[in-house]
Amino acid sequence: MDRDAAVDRVERLVDTVVEERMPVPVRELWVYGDLALGVDPVDRLDVYVTKDVLLEDDSDVDAGGVAETTGVEGIGSTVRADWAVDHPEYLRSNPNGYAAPERCLAAHLIEDDEPIHLEVCNTGFEDNVTQRLRGAAAREAYEQVLDPRGVCLWAEGMRSETAFEKLRESALPFPPLSDALEQLGLDADAAETAAQSVHSWREEQEGATVRGDVV
Repeated sequence: MDRDAAVDRVERLVDTVVEERMPVPVRELWVYGDLALGVDPVDRLDVYVTKDVLLEDDSDVDAGGVAETTGVEGIGSTVRADWAVDHPEYLRSNPNGYAAPERCLAAHLIEDDEPIHLEVCNTGFEDNVTQRLRGAAAREAYEQVLDPRGVCLWAEGMRSETAFEKLRESALPFPPLSDALEQLGLDADAAETAAQSVHSWREEQEGATVRGDVV
């Protein structure tokens, strides 16, 4: 993806989150990886979305009726019922038949053939970076590390025009991934292994991908 086109695409993602009703409330949108680093062209666009866990649906729709009609459980408890009525084409479930918020968000926000990876979690980017790093290091599952070199573009209803300007100018200084992971506490060998694992995982991905976390 051409760099300017990638920034334009992220702007449209922010517009969609701001202007359209999402399956769950969204609080933050970040980009990380290639776009944050100033790479041109961008092989994959990495986007992080912070969402709220839907504790109480604010829809005025009978969730039970929607679940019966769609055959998907969790309407009204994991995703908004009125969203499911308005966007049945974006409704996605997990293997157990329950509505999957991260998959619903991905279906609503990105096309299947776009080179975009969407990370969805109920906690903020910076907190999840450290949580994921601890878990990955404990299991030596370094491909699950979340690249900490991120830029917040929209949070709690506020868009950062400065961040967009710096993205367009490639003016954000970040260290190599292994150095960034060392700064977060990994030793040099583990940081290098983790960086290689993350790069290898990314290279294997095609089209739109999504990963959901609950912390």
